[in-house]
Amino acid sequence: MGREQVVQRVELATDVSVAFVEQGDRMGPAVVLLHAWGESLGSFDRLTPLLPESLHVFALDQRGHGDADKPADGYDLATLGEDVTAFMDAVGLPAAVLVGSSSGGYLAQQTAVVHPDRVTGLVLVGSPKTLRGRALFADEVTRLTDPIDPVRVRTFLESFPLFHDVPDPYVADRVNDMVRMPARVWRSSLTGLTTSPAPIDSGEISALTMLLWGDRDGLLTREDQEDLAARISGSRLLVYEGVGHLVLWEQPERVAADLVSFIQDLTS
Repeated sequence: MGREQVVQRVELATDVSVAFVEQGDRMGPAVVLLHAWGESLGSFDRLTPLLPESLHVFALDQRGHGDADKPADGYDLATLGEDVTAFMDAVGLPAAVLVGSSSGGYLAQQTAVVHPDRVTGLVLVGSPKTLRGRALFADEVTRLTDPIDPVRVRTFLESFPLFHDVPDPYVADRVNDMVRMPARVWRSSLTGLTTSPAPIDSGEISALTMLLWGDRDGLLTREDQEDLAARISGSRLLVYEGVGHLVLWEQPERVAADLVSFIQDLTS
């Protein structure tokens, strides 16, 4: 995560232990970074060095991912959302801006719907409107066995084309994230995302929201992004031209600048 961050652990009230890193001014605006399915807190390694020390930034491994506990259950969206607020309780955050990449943004939406008082703002980076009923990667995931084959993981990642240069070590770290996830977690977490009700269909999001979406995203359509933005009062959609689904991977500098501007608007 840069700046010689020390990985810490905390036990959550939801009975899982997760790893996290922290940086910045503890009196500054709080920001919690939520990674995508299959990734880890390391996915923010290129973003966090670009954020000012005035922000109090946390990144955590979600259950089943990275160095977090990998229990047999608890991968439905409701439980994952409770993990987020339990993490905030454990580190003493009354509220925070939630920044979610891909399915991490889906989780951020869930938290904002159920616990609006804990969310001061939302930044959804290539985040879906709904995953319910979508047969995403089901065939590939069903065939996975332990130990996870890194060659198969790299082939899987090639289904997300990159339109900008991404450093090879960063990609290798994301492959390692996926290799470290047991096959049962791949299946359980994907099932949890695709069978849970979409947050936007379950309640209202009142937090000020910014959506960042790449116009070459082959997974999420412009129509869905515009509809999601329309259903969140006061939100705005920023379109990154020539960028694919992996916005965070391709454009960390732009994401950082837009996040800082968003927080400045929130606090001005």
